[in-house]
Amino acid sequence: MRPREELAAIARALTSHASHLQRIGTTVLPKGSRLSPEHATRLEMVEQQVIACTRCPLYRTRTHPVFGDGSAQARLVFVGEAPGREEDRRGKPFVGAAGQLLTKMIEAMGLRREEVYICNVLKDRPPNNRIPQPDEIEACRPFLLEQLAIIRPAVICTLGSIAAKALLGPAVSITRVRGLRHEFDEIPLIPTFHPAYLLRNPDAKKLVWQDLKLVKKLLEKSSSTQQ
Repeated sequence: MRPREELAAIARALTSHASHLQRIGTTVLPKGSRLSPEHATRLEMVEQQVIACTRCPLYRTRTHPVFGDGSAQARLVFVGEAPGREEDRRGKPFVGAAGQLLTKMIEAMGLRREEVYICNVLKDRPPNNRIPQPDEIEACRPFLLEQLAIIRPAVICTLGSIAAKALLGPAVSITRVRGLRHEFDEIPLIPTFHPAYLLRNPDAKKLVWQDLKLVKKLLEKSSSTQQ
């Protein structure tokens, strides 16, 4: 099944279940949320699936699953690799040193972290922060597709090799695809380096800034076409 067809099927299933919950009087709306009950219910459903997930062994070693953070109405979604130690401890993505750098990157674009949505391919931390295994990626990928189907952003920015491979295919090389516009389900997708890589290789920050300027340009273009 193609990514677009996968997303459409997931969206139909979630919408059907959300309608059923509303018919029986069940609503799930986070405190202070500006989301519609349908959007809130759909995201809550996916998060509950992540919490209960036993598709791969990582659930046995995690402290907390790490679902996502930010606005479900975000026009920009960042997709990273997997939770680290601090993320596993707090149950929130990108809150360690790499997360602090990502926040600065977002602010440099003239945005606030609360305006975007941030998630990872894997929802559980691999032991000792090892590289995610192919079977783990495949187990978690449907959750990522569901998140993207619900949010339906104007632009996706993948951070690092694992995220790029999860959405563009296992054969892609981050050094070859970064900084170039790609498409995922008719959504512009810009791959760039992971903030953790920038902490080890600060000279690459200028390349990432070029990538983020392209992301910003695409966001501005999307805004102008909607007016």
